[in-house]
Amino acid sequence: MARIWSVMLVGLLATGCASKPGSGPKAPQPAAALGSPALTPPAATASVVAPGGPLSGRVASVNPTARFVVLSFPLGALPAPERQLSVYRAGLKVGELKVTRWQMDNLVVADILAGECREGDEAREE
Repeated sequence: MARIWSVMLVGLLATGCASKPGSGPKAPQPAAALGSPALTPPAATASVVAPGGPLSGRVASVNPTARFVVLSFPLGALPAPERQLSVYRAGLKVGELKVTRWQMDNLVVADILAGECREGDEAREE
């Protein structure tokens, strides 16, 4: 009896897996063959590339005795070494800096040339 059931089960499984010879996935047809108009690329427009505004960062740390500051800039926007920056507090210029070669990630060290700096002051190019 068990043998009959197993033969019937194998027979059902074998017939359930069989498919008709043309029922598989069909290859996609080109748009022209389907009767729809062919797609054309969009018209080329002139790209406008505008330069970014002046480079701007914030004073993250100050060492007044050694006369240097650590500046924090947005990622990918670091000033070049030996570049001079101005320091502003509440819109008023309060100091001048000179960027050194010491850089790490988005942090830059700069020497204080004139004036004073506090944490949170804005440093930007002139």
